[in-house]
Amino acid sequence: MANLDYKQSGVDYEPLDGFKRACQAHAATTRAALLDGQTIDGYREVAGIRGESAFLLEGHDHYLAHVEEGLGTKNLVADAVERATGQCHYRAIGIDTVATMINDLITCGADPISVAMHAAVGDGRWFASSDGVDGGLSRRAKELAQGFAEGCLQSGAIWGGGETPALKGMIVPDTIVLAGSCVGHVKPKSRLIVGDIRAGDAIVFLASSGVHTNGLTLCRAVADRLPLGFETPIGDSPLAPTFGRALLEPSVIYAKFCRKILDAGLRARYFVHVTGHGWRKLMRAPAALVYRIDEPGKIPALFDFIMQAGPIDKREAFATFNMGVGWAVYIDAADAAMCVRIAESLGHRAWVAGTVLKDDGRKAVEIPPHDIVFEEASLSVR
Repeated sequence: MANLDYKQSGVDYEPLDGFKRACQAHAATTRAALLDGQTIDGYREVAGIRGESAFLLEGHDHYLAHVEEGLGTKNLVADAVERATGQCHYRAIGIDTVATMINDLITCGADPISVAMHAAVGDGRWFASSDGVDGGLSRRAKELAQGFAEGCLQSGAIWGGGETPALKGMIVPDTIVLAGSCVGHVKPKSRLIVGDIRAGDAIVFLASSGVHTNGLTLCRAVADRLPLGFETPIGDSPLAPTFGRALLEPSVIYAKFCRKILDAGLRARYFVHVTGHGWRKLMRAPAALVYRIDEPGKIPALFDFIMQAGPIDKREAFATFNMGVGWAVYIDAADAAMCVRIAESLGHRAWVAGTVLKDDGRKAVEIPPHDIVFEEASLSVR
């Protein structure tokens, strides 16, 4: 059986990234809107921010951060699992929808303030119960609202509102498209994560809880190749979860950790939310440096299963999935051990994974234990 990759499953990053770059170029032409004397607090765009995970505006004593993000296709896995088992996992989907926004927002050092939900359906009956009881709401609708609120509480943000359009003819009737936006602030300004990475800095990893919200289209393609689909156990143990259940583990939200290490005054240079583009994202910062990962950690059973069941080449897996790592911190080597201790005090599994090196202007991610190297040309998000 031929190996699977993300492009074959229906997600080709080349045109997606090309559109992002085109949007960034056109978006830059709108800066004049901040110079017409009509803006409040004299906000101005932060230089070099386009291409980062969060957009920043600078005020007189703070920065304002904004993110717009979408869940992707993880809810389709939840739908398939519910059809097979009767178990609803939309609480986890609600948490995931918040996580995909908040984990991008906090990369700049922002504290989340407000989150909004965008929940678009092909038919308003998606929200309705079949028997008209329980307030007329379906179990999945109630769990989605509960989980979204839970994600906001984990983030330290208020759920401020949202939009629920019914888009007949555009969205499959029994499906929901989940996305949203969030705002936060960096105050005082000294808490801003500016990406001043330097050779000798340590790279600290925080574990993920699973796939989080990226690569689900490829996971769905894997399930299509399995006789039992999402009901396939991912191990030989009687206690092993099914593939679908493992994929639906709620994403980790790292907001409290980031707040705590900044409160502690640690010299964090850069944060990376390890999501789209997998470990290639470790070289998202503009600096021409080599990010060498000598301690990548053990590949979790879920990702071993995905690689074997696909089959999916290990390099493709590291280029697509988080492979057990949801968050990376680039930090002064003297502060790395304290960073790990703070993460562990909050219940995260964390470790010093690598080092930043300088190599005559070269930019790359090197993972020697897996004999994988991603050169600069493999990541084009700016």
